[in-house]
Amino acid sequence: MSLNDDLTAVQRCLDDLVRSVSRLEQRVGAGGLEIRRVRTDADHLRESLALLRETAPVERSRPEMVPVPDAPYDSALWSDVDDEGLGARDRHAP
Repeated sequence: MSLNDDLTAVQRCLDDLVRSVSRLEQRVGAGGLEIRRVRTDADHLRESLALLRETAPVERSRPEMVPVPDAPYDSALWSDVDDEGLGARDRHAP
């Protein structure tokens, strides 16, 4: 996994945590000290992850490798081309 993939996975988990804390708040009420601490901790985690995303090094993607077959090319591909420095195949050099 790349760093970006890991950060995205953590973001999804934090989003799930925030949704779960919201459901929990609805059940137990938002006025208790414990639930306020949990909400504050979840918010701090989200802020910390946002800061981490901003300071994370940018990953450079590698160009995609293109396999080149060992078989010879079809000679029909070269039927109407000039040979470098020699001119056309059906003409003579001056």
